[in-house]
Amino acid sequence: MAKALLVSPSYFIFFIFLIFSSTTIPVFGEEYSYVQSVNPKKMKMLREKVSHFKLYWHDLVSGSNATSITVIKAVNNTTPYFGMINIIDNPLTVGPNLSSKTVGKAQGLYASTGQKDVEILMVMNFAFTDGKYNGSTFTVLGRNNVPAKVREMPIIGGSGLFRFARGYVLATTYELSNTGDANIEYNAYVIHY
Repeated sequence: MAKALLVSPSYFIFFIFLIFSSTTIPVFGEEYSYVQSVNPKKMKMLREKVSHFKLYWHDLVSGSNATSITVIKAVNNTTPYFGMINIIDNPLTVGPNLSSKTVGKAQGLYASTGQKDVEILMVMNFAFTDGKYNGSTFTVLGRNNVPAKVREMPIIGGSGLFRFARGYVLATTYELSNTGDANIEYNAYVIHY
């Protein structure tokens, strides 16, 4: 006659745990097999530098050559334009005049997020098209409190010569026309390699 093997519940639970844990460990190992350590010296990341860019951002909402297009209108035509979203492809120039040398574009969007004040969420890449920085970008993402004299927004990354970029921009209104076109002076302080 066969004898029944008596096993306490705690041994049984431990045995089940071993079975399941041994089957899941390879899955976790495979999940992270695509990650490798990188030596920063091999990536030419020896020294950080800080670059200061003084640029003029031309937001043209009027006329036949508009560079800023409203894709979602404000909710119930509210005063600070709450809910409005614009897509932008704005020229970046070295001087305040639109006719001055263009060195890139600010591409992205801005959304009116303030219900009582004119506050805007800015999401844009400063994409350079001239000189040493041609093809490189840095990304600005932050809150723009439009009535403030100077607005600060963070730089959260970049590409090309601005790979791993961080820093901040200071925006100051240079000119605002009665048609809604805006000329904003941007002072960007970019930390990059």
